[in-house]
Amino acid sequence: MTEPGHTDSAAPVVSLPERNAPPREVIDTREGYLEAVRLIAAGEGPLAIDAERASGFKYSQRAYLIQLYRRGAGTFLFDPPPIGSFAELSAVIADEEWVLHAASQDLACLREVSLAPTKIFDTELAARLLGLARVGLGTVVEELLGIHLAKEHSAADWSTRPLPAAWLEYAALDVELLIDVRDVMVGMLDEQGKTEIARQEFQATLDKETKPALAEPWRRLSGVHSLRGAKNLSAARELWLARDALARETDTAPGRLVPDLSLTAAARAMPATKRDLASMREFTGRASRSELDRWWAALEAGRASTEPPQVTRAGDTLPPPRSWSDRNPEADARLKLARQALLALSEEQSIPLENLLTPELLRRAAWTPPTPVTAETVAEALAKAGARPWQVGLTAQPIAQAFVEALQTPLDGPEGES
Repeated sequence: MTEPGHTDSAAPVVSLPERNAPPREVIDTREGYLEAVRLIAAGEGPLAIDAERASGFKYSQRAYLIQLYRRGAGTFLFDPPPIGSFAELSAVIADEEWVLHAASQDLACLREVSLAPTKIFDTELAARLLGLARVGLGTVVEELLGIHLAKEHSAADWSTRPLPAAWLEYAALDVELLIDVRDVMVGMLDEQGKTEIARQEFQATLDKETKPALAEPWRRLSGVHSLRGAKNLSAARELWLARDALARETDTAPGRLVPDLSLTAAARAMPATKRDLASMREFTGRASRSELDRWWAALEAGRASTEPPQVTRAGDTLPPPRSWSDRNPEADARLKLARQALLALSEEQSIPLENLLTPELLRRAAWTPPTPVTAETVAEALAKAGARPWQVGLTAQPIAQAFVEALQTPLDGPEGES
C-alpha cells in the first residue's frame, strides 16, 4: 500500500543526473564564510544542516565539515577549524527552523561551534513516527522522493585534507534534498494526526541534557564483565586510563591504538614480564608495541593498586528483565503484560515501540508501580520519569490495565506451570 507522499512501488527509482557544474568547494576562509552568511541571510524558509565528524578515527567528536542548504541561497560546505567562530551565521539562522536527519547525532558538535538551533525538524525521527520501515536518509529519500542516494562515504575520515571531490558531492546531497523530504513529511504527519507528537519529540531532542560523564568510564570496555579478580579489574582500569590519555594527546580514536578486547585480554592474563606482554597474540593494535612501556606501566600500576575497584557497582540500575521471573515475579508479570499491550498499541499507531515509550520507563514503572495502580497514578509516574505528554496520553491507560490484570492473574507455581 502506498501512503500519501510515498513513491509507488512500481515507480522507477530516479538516479541523480551527471553534473556538469564545477566541483564542490569548501569554504575555509573568514572572507568566504562571511560572504556565505550574507547569501544565507538572503535565502528563504527553513534550512537544512548536517555535520561530518571523524568518529572511529579521531578522539574528539568535533565537526570537520558542516553542510548547509537554504532555498534562494544555495549549498555551503564549511570547514570549521580554519573558520573558527560561527557567531555571525548563528545570529542569522538561530531563530529559523533547522532540518536535520538524526539531529541528536549532530547537535553536540554544532553547539561546540556556537551553532545552536531553537527549532528543529528531524527527518529521521519523523520517519519513525510515520511508521516507515527504514529510516536511514538514503532509504527515506528514495521512498518519499524516488531518488537514489549512494551512501558509500558515511564512515569516511572527514578530517582528511584535502577532502576528495566525491566526498564533497556526497556531503552536499545530504542536505540538498532534506527540505523536500521535510515538506512531504509535514503533510504525512498532518494526515496521520501526528503533528503535535512530532513537535513534542523534536523539542525533547533539543531539550535533552548532555549526559554527565561516567564515574568509571573504563567499565564500558568490551569484555570487562568477564574479569573477576580485583587485580584484574585494577589492571583494566589502568590500561584504559593509559590508552585514553594517549588517545586524547594524539587525537586518535582509542580503539585504533589498542582495541578494547586487547586491553581486557592483557588484564585477564596479567603477564608476569614486559616480554610476556609483548608476546601475547591477543594484544594487538598499531600502538600495542610502539607504546609497550606505557601498557606495561599500566599493568604494574594495576597490580600494585591498594584501592581496587569494586567487582560489582552499586547504583539504581535495574536487573536485566531475563532475571525478573526469579528475582521479582510480580514485576515480571506486570512487564510482560504491559509490553504486550504496548506492542498492540504500537502496531495500531504505526509508531515503533521504543518511540511509543522508552523501554527503561516501562521497566521502572513495572518494577516499582505506583500505589494504587490507576491510569492517573501511572500517568503521573510516567510524566515524572520524563515521558512526553503524548506518550503519557497514549500509554498510561493500557499500562495501568495490564498492571491490574497482572495482580489478578495467579503466578505459575509448581502445580500451575505449563
